[in-house]
Amino acid sequence: MLFLCVAVCILVGTGVALWRYFGVGGVTSYSNQAVLFRDSDLRLPPDLAGNTGRIRVVHFWDPDCVSCNGNTDAHLNYLITMFRGADIDFYSVRKPGTHGQLPVFLRGKLKPLPGIEGMERIPASPAIAIWAANGELAYAGPYSAGLVCSSNNSFVEPILDKLVAGAHVEPAPMVAVGCYCPWNTARGQHA
Repeated sequence: MLFLCVAVCILVGTGVALWRYFGVGGVTSYSNQAVLFRDSDLRLPPDLAGNTGRIRVVHFWDPDCVSCNGNTDAHLNYLITMFRGADIDFYSVRKPGTHGQLPVFLRGKLKPLPGIEGMERIPASPAIAIWAANGELAYAGPYSAGLVCSSNNSFVEPILDKLVAGAHVEPAPMVAVGCYCPWNTARGQHA
């Protein structure tokens, strides 16, 4: 009987340690609910808008969303590396009212923007918006669906592949379940 109790304690302890080690234990604070992403209200700043001949990607992030940022940051770094030869500019928008920096491996790879018109209606972060080379919004929403953001369950790579190939991509609202934190910025607040 004592052996059985010790064995159960060891198994439970090992399970908890592995849970925390692989980072899944810290994801308990994320929003495990369906989130509706709408994209039609996002507008690039005038100096970036229009037909520039370059695809524009904007990463929306919240430094306080630690539980979700790790995988998304790695995914974003992968995207930047994967599309480094394409005519794509990468930007970032930090949630207004927060303080923090992107991880070291992303610094210098994204140009920071103070805000994007319409961003107060983004329901959750991390999120991404993509504008085609002609200046039309092609996508706005999550990087992927599911607990872990990666290229395996990504919405982003297929869209960027199509845009790089010159295809037209029509934006559409999307409902997704995944690792997201509330964005909830006040209307017109661009910090």
